[in-house]
Amino acid sequence: MTASIDSFFDCLQRNLAAALPGRPAQALMAPLPRPGWHPDDRPDEPARQSGVLVLLYSLKGRLNLPLILRPTYDGTHSGQVAFPGGGFEKRDSDLTDTALRETHEELGIAPKDVQVLGALTELYIRPSNYEVYPTVGRLKAKPVFRPDPSEVAQLLEVPLATLLDPTNQRREQWQLADRSALVPYYAIQSQTIWGATAMILSELLTIVRHCQPNGDGFGSLFSE
Repeated sequence: MTASIDSFFDCLQRNLAAALPGRPAQALMAPLPRPGWHPDDRPDEPARQSGVLVLLYSLKGRLNLPLILRPTYDGTHSGQVAFPGGGFEKRDSDLTDTALRETHEELGIAPKDVQVLGALTELYIRPSNYEVYPTVGRLKAKPVFRPDPSEVAQLLEVPLATLLDPTNQRREQWQLADRSALVPYYAIQSQTIWGATAMILSELLTIVRHCQPNGDGFGSLFSE
């Protein structure tokens, strides 16, 4: 099993270093219409840079990743499911450092324990005027999460198999703050995962599928 997991992560790292699926993969889970795709459709104020961590680990022989439910607060992303992460700070050397620092603050995972595999395509979020840079990392040992209750209302440990299962993908017409939109989302653990988080997941899963060919011994990693 260990050899199979290591082979999968080797494949994932190679694909992250190659040409990424990018916007077409993100668009599969994007609300329609989605303002902000084009640089001209953005505020004059420069976007703030943000780093998030897509953290993969094996649990009982199955691949998982953590998502967090944000607490309810007076802000754009109140009560939404997200990756651990946050805004760039001067003490950060780069946006991967931001993602690792924020994950440590929010979930208690030490940066030294994370093997950085690469990065996904950046994504602009118009409602909060953030440019988000997702880093992909791996934990080789079972994680011990220590969620900060001021940052995390609930920790979701989500199997990749659940995200890859098309029965967990839905589409609904929603009334958002400034428009009516057709919103794709993942229905996981009684939560609705949509917007930027779903779009980042969509690109990740596109890459994961390329590391999931028949007969390579990886199949058990994605079984529920």
